[in-house]
Amino acid sequence: MTKAPLLVTCGLPYTNGPCHLGHLRTYVPADCYVRYMRRTGEEVVFVSGSDNHGTPIVVSAEEQGTSPRALSERYHKHFDETFRRIGVNFDYFGMTDDPANHHRTQEIMSRLVKNGYVYKQVVHQAYCPKCKRFLPDRYVEGTCPYCGKQARGDECDQGCGKHLEPGEIKDPVCKVCGTKAEFRDQEHYFFKLSAFKDYLLPFLDQLKGTSNAKNYAIGWIKDELHDWCITRTLEWGVKFPGRNDLVVYVWVDAPIGYIAFTEEWAAKAKKDWKRYWCGENRVTHFIGGDIIYHHCIFWPALLKGAGYGEPYAVVASGMVKVDDHKFSKSRGYVVWTNEDYLDKGLPADYLRYYLLAYTSHTKELNFSWKVFGERINNEVVNILGNFVHRTLFFAHKEYGGVPAGVVDPAITAEIGKCLASVDKQMQEYEFKGAVDTILALAAFGNTYIQTNAPWKLIKTDRAAAAQVIKNGIQIAKALALLIEPVMPGKAQECWAQLGYDDMVAAHRIDEAMGIVPERALKAPAPLFSKLEEKQIAGLDAVLQQRVKEANKKMEKTPMISIDDFSKVEMKTGKVLAAEAIPKSSKLLKLQVDVGGETRQIVSGIAQFYKPEELVGKNVVVLTNLAPAKIFGVESNGMILAAGDAASLLAPEKPVEPGTKIR
Repeated sequence: MTKAPLLVTCGLPYTNGPCHLGHLRTYVPADCYVRYMRRTGEEVVFVSGSDNHGTPIVVSAEEQGTSPRALSERYHKHFDETFRRIGVNFDYFGMTDDPANHHRTQEIMSRLVKNGYVYKQVVHQAYCPKCKRFLPDRYVEGTCPYCGKQARGDECDQGCGKHLEPGEIKDPVCKVCGTKAEFRDQEHYFFKLSAFKDYLLPFLDQLKGTSNAKNYAIGWIKDELHDWCITRTLEWGVKFPGRNDLVVYVWVDAPIGYIAFTEEWAAKAKKDWKRYWCGENRVTHFIGGDIIYHHCIFWPALLKGAGYGEPYAVVASGMVKVDDHKFSKSRGYVVWTNEDYLDKGLPADYLRYYLLAYTSHTKELNFSWKVFGERINNEVVNILGNFVHRTLFFAHKEYGGVPAGVVDPAITAEIGKCLASVDKQMQEYEFKGAVDTILALAAFGNTYIQTNAPWKLIKTDRAAAAQVIKNGIQIAKALALLIEPVMPGKAQECWAQLGYDDMVAAHRIDEAMGIVPERALKAPAPLFSKLEEKQIAGLDAVLQQRVKEANKKMEKTPMISIDDFSKVEMKTGKVLAAEAIPKSSKLLKLQVDVGGETRQIVSGIAQFYKPEELVGKNVVVLTNLAPAKIFGVESNGMILAAGDAASLLAPEKPVEPGTKIR
């Protein structure tokens, strides 16, 4: 029987903010796994995409004076480019708001209705009498009915963490205008999750992947499974079949995106997408530990109810800490993939190595610049890099390249043992174990070279010294083939230094046993450079300053009098022109009409807005701020913005530039 192809997916990044280290915790291991499995001869397709629907994107778009689609497209492009920069190469990276996902979601919803797994029910939903609209999810906040803590509309995010259905939250308040909400009746659609308890327990028993995913899900199923409201009152999203006033809940259409992206890839590749999703399959989901419930309970039940194949494996990562603190953008404990790392010229392969080698995939990963520097210097540079360079340097200097001859059986046995161990670890999603095994082979090579000392041996027995180097080069070949899923760029450099003129990724892992033929080699350059203490200290200083600034913001603001407030002059303005400031990645120079005069204002929003996007925007300006020179450019005022994504403040209704804020 023909083996089913392997389809690997990654949880979808949400398009309302830039990529950070927490995202990479999932995507880099998935990419490593895909690269490795392809090179064992597996047929693998790797898909993901951006998650474009849901209330938070609507709220962010409203705050920034743009449309949800435009906001989604901006961050979709950002994630697509960032993943490529870090070496994560999807076969297809789609958008959940594209036609393919709208079509597939509506088709699956229609199937569920036809199969009797979806029903209508009137619920009490929060309604804002001032905004005159029902308040879905993130538009409402109040008190959790289970623990009494402050909660948002769909989740008790500050307390017990329970999922909240529409109408469950107590004392609801509209987050848009602050008005106390009232409950009104509205018709919604529910998925009969409770009907799948007898299916889910045996399904989880045979589900492959990581134990944290399976065990967490089993714990939930042993409690009572509640039916799930799968519609929301929003304009933005996939319309529920036959209803223009309701959209499908984002946690329904987002995973269906996996299928839609496969369809879009298959159409271009001239393949049959059903081969990957219908009947027996090997769909493997790489996800963060915070979305296990959706992927191990809700998603397989939905697929089963609609008549699709169920997931084969769910691989859930541990969470991320920064400097022993919980990952938090608001508190400054965040490392931005581009701004803090790639834009600094740091190698993508170094970060990939750290993410894969620091700890087991299911355990908590702690990022520290100091530890990062130590791990790279002590392991990557001193062990792997040192072995490859000293071996190839000696080979080129003394023999002009690879000596003739065969490899000692003891060396091939050591390589074979390494291959078997790495394969076992990779098949079990133990990426740290696989990396440790590869580094152990490099350490073995270093010890072998040091013990046999070919620089001494060559003085008395040139042939014996050549044999030592022949063996060392064979180990270097194995290391290049094995390390490619972890550090693809550096593996290719090593492959070229071994005299190969093609792509290392095109070769199977087991070719590590094939002897490197006699041939000339060019003088090698070191594969890796050490990270200097001064460089690491500078990177850490940026993080510490961010934490310091965030803490200041979070400190309780002292009360001021109305007289104090009257000293602050704020006016509405209109952006007339905007341009980047040379050599600055953060600053833009704006010309702003504030009523009767044009102010030049320098604003640190370049990473969130393109200059052309700002022209014509209405903004709020602090106008009696003392002039200052920023990056050598005079600034006369301050544009006001809110949040990590610098959402520009703007009047809700049209007003003339220069109108005072009261």
